[in-house]
Amino acid sequence: MSLENHSALIEQLKSLIMEPDFQDIFEQLTADESNSTRFLLKMELNRISSLCTRLIDLRDKTELPCEEIVIANQKHFLDAPAKESLLQILPLYRNNYTLGVYEHVIKLHKRRRLRLREKVSDEDTNQENQFLVPGVVLGSYFNRSEERMNYSIRIMVSQQGLAEDNGVTLDLSVGGARIKLPLKHGFDQDKPLRVKLLELSDEYYLDDLQQGVDYQIVDIQNKDDSAIFRLKRLGGGGALDSLLSQLIRGHKFRYKVDVNDVIVTATGLGYERHYLPLLTHLPLFVSSVNNKPQITYELLSRSNQSIQHYFQDENEISQLPSLLNTSRLTQLINQAENNDHSYLFSFTYHANGKLHFYSATLAELKSTKNIHLFFGFASKKASWRVFKVITQVIDHSKSYKTSTLPGDDARYAALTEQQLAQFSHILQLIDLTNEEARKDYQCWFEQSDVNALKVFAQTKIKQQNIKKVSMPFSERRHEARFSFKTLITIQQGDKQTSGITHDISSRGLQIMLEKTANFDEPGAITLSFPRLQAAANTTNLSNLPYQLIRSRMNGLILHVSAIIGHSPHEGVTFLNKLIAHNKQKLEQLSDNEGQKKELADGMKNLLMRQLPGVPYFIEKTAKTAKMAYIGIGTTSDEISHLFAQDSDKLLQYNLMPLLKNNVLKQQIVDPLKLMKPTQDMTFFEVFIQLTRHPRGAVQIQCKLKSELINREQQIEFITQSKKAGRFMALRVYVGATDKPDMSYIRRELEYIHIHANHRAKQLEEQLWKVIGSGELLDITAEVEFRFPSVMTLT
Repeated sequence: MSLENHSALIEQLKSLIMEPDFQDIFEQLTADESNSTRFLLKMELNRISSLCTRLIDLRDKTELPCEEIVIANQKHFLDAPAKESLLQILPLYRNNYTLGVYEHVIKLHKRRRLRLREKVSDEDTNQENQFLVPGVVLGSYFNRSEERMNYSIRIMVSQQGLAEDNGVTLDLSVGGARIKLPLKHGFDQDKPLRVKLLELSDEYYLDDLQQGVDYQIVDIQNKDDSAIFRLKRLGGGGALDSLLSQLIRGHKFRYKVDVNDVIVTATGLGYERHYLPLLTHLPLFVSSVNNKPQITYELLSRSNQSIQHYFQDENEISQLPSLLNTSRLTQLINQAENNDHSYLFSFTYHANGKLHFYSATLAELKSTKNIHLFFGFASKKASWRVFKVITQVIDHSKSYKTSTLPGDDARYAALTEQQLAQFSHILQLIDLTNEEARKDYQCWFEQSDVNALKVFAQTKIKQQNIKKVSMPFSERRHEARFSFKTLITIQQGDKQTSGITHDISSRGLQIMLEKTANFDEPGAITLSFPRLQAAANTTNLSNLPYQLIRSRMNGLILHVSAIIGHSPHEGVTFLNKLIAHNKQKLEQLSDNEGQKKELADGMKNLLMRQLPGVPYFIEKTAKTAKMAYIGIGTTSDEISHLFAQDSDKLLQYNLMPLLKNNVLKQQIVDPLKLMKPTQDMTFFEVFIQLTRHPRGAVQIQCKLKSELINREQQIEFITQSKKAGRFMALRVYVGATDKPDMSYIRRELEYIHIHANHRAKQLEEQLWKVIGSGELLDITAEVEFRFPSVMTLT
């Protein structure tokens, strides 16, 4: 038995091998493997994680000067590229010199030397770099419950049996920290690290500070000549909690709040606003009705309504529930591993002013032995369609809402939460029809009695059963405003005044002043609620951080918004409770279809948990355009793994096999320049031959379908690919994007502007550069359906 076909899984497991819960992770990721394969996988992982005694000496094997590097009392002689690859791979094995580290360094050294021997020109190298595309994470929404602040103080760290070492903190929270130590620190990642916060112990007398506090080492990353430790606090009591919390709160506006998590999420949200309007797939939401699966909702975007319209009959009644009836839904859900239930074929027939629908799954055609007749006859109809259904089980333990800012309410309104909880599955209905392949399907035809196809006639649906929800492409969280008046004290620097609220929401206020205060806008202010303080009990409603967004009426009306840190904002928390407990009494000034928008937003969030393909984004450059990013979902996908094999960096993908030979310019960039955002996406198809080599490497040979000019050449390519290794086919969608939907990430941008203004501007500029988006979609099975000699009917 060989592990060549499991190289991607091994790469995934390598990054997790040193995790404390690795055994549980291993069990989950290898659940579908045989016992013998699991045994071999463990043997391989044990091999590469075992300590290595082999020295690396490149002094007579490189044209570059070598430097002596000492690891675990072993001396190695490495040139600069080898040293860099060593420092990159060591953290993966918790800074232990293992066989996996040795093999990684040697492999990259040999690859670099091979390129040098082949005298690869600078032009070729630049071309390769052009196709190294980073990934942007989509569908991952999180928020940190604890405030973390970029705060640098001197520290002394130690481990039992080792000498103390000096370092500094990079950021600090009540429960953790990031610290910087010398690269040659010698600390064991599996043992607790005792940290003395020197500057705090000088200023405050606390036993925990004098003796030092124990931290667990979460991970170590090497950067330049330093080691960056991420720590989780283990020791210390309530007194230390209180001190650190008070320290962070008191210095909130003197030091930078860490905003990396907000930037990552806001970036993903910004890019998904480019991708979703072009989405061609139709998301269908399944609920259990009388203990049977039934499609209850569909989520519409600008570009997927052609599928929805296809199933409208002469009375504008959707026949989708008949296509995906109870029997087919049950098969899809209960036999998710059987792809024959995931492919549907359809055509329509007009008679006596009525439209009749015929459809069959691949499983049904095989079982009735009608595949030749159905494919051959139906593909001659103008209404011929080929569909694929991707089934996604909804995990209700995860939050439905994109709660991205600390202090945000992690839940929608109760009714919205209830509606989302009723969905059990999401089906993505994908139209794979290709007009150019129609003649291929017609080659299936056999002379038979077409009346045999009557068994595939759909039962007519008499009334509309599926509710339509349009995807929200405007502001994501519009809060209802309520009329409410209370006294407010406002301060900005040495300017202070008071006013009366006109209306409130949980995060925003409109305030009326008696006279103009000439505050700087936009700018930070503090608000106090003197009359509400009496009802607030222990909640502090004084000197709370807000942002003056704008003023009207010559400065007499102020619009302010809460400045949300990484910890809950006490003003937001209090006003949330005030509104929730008094909704019947307060006059609501706006709604903006809030509940419907919430439902659509929640459905969109569920949809983004599993991407059907790999989105990509094209951005304009000074001269032309380039592939800027590909979208990486929260679940692993085969396409991105395939193009990650020739890249040594996390979230970087080498698309050269797909885009070289001018494919990027001729098939994507040039057509994109002629397209408008209102147009539907176009596509082209790529045939791929995957050949595995020793040690798991995969050679990728891509060929445009248009280059295989006839049916015989296409069949030959598929056949040869299967003999050499494996055949794969991709559909590459191309579409022009509109201007970025900045209103959707308005609150995130405001937050980032406050704490890291340059990074907010960088994100805005990045999103404005995007001119196109598309998707890489695996259509291997559908391509094989076109050719009777290729497709197996078993």
